[in-house]
Amino acid sequence: MSFLLFFVNRFNYPVKFMTLTPEFQLVLFKPEGRVDVEGGRVLSEQMTKIVPQPNQLWVIDLVKVDFMDSSGLVALVKGLKAARQSGCRLVLCNVHAPVRLILELTHLDSVFEIFSSYEEILDTINNQTVAG
Repeated sequence: MSFLLFFVNRFNYPVKFMTLTPEFQLVLFKPEGRVDVEGGRVLSEQMTKIVPQPNQLWVIDLVKVDFMDSSGLVALVKGLKAARQSGCRLVLCNVHAPVRLILELTHLDSVFEIFSSYEEILDTINNQTVAG
């Protein structure tokens, strides 16, 4: 497994690239704190810096996000749209109650694949790889 880690602006949101198999790469986004106007802009900028590829899984790990407003939702939807247009898969994980409530109220919980943990995503990928 290979790792590439870099930081964006003052938010120190790491983005990790992990090659899980020669044909498959996971891109991990880990925003922190408030994903509001500023945090949403930074997350959006992060995602636009990376060209989604069909062999990638984009994971947005929200474990350290305690607040999200409509600007954060816009960033997520833009990322999902870009990923889907390229045949890339984008999923969310570790969604805390306040953020989950916003996703549910806007019915975006039915649009995004949401996993309870990062480990659950890796287990799902491993099971799909073995079955496929």
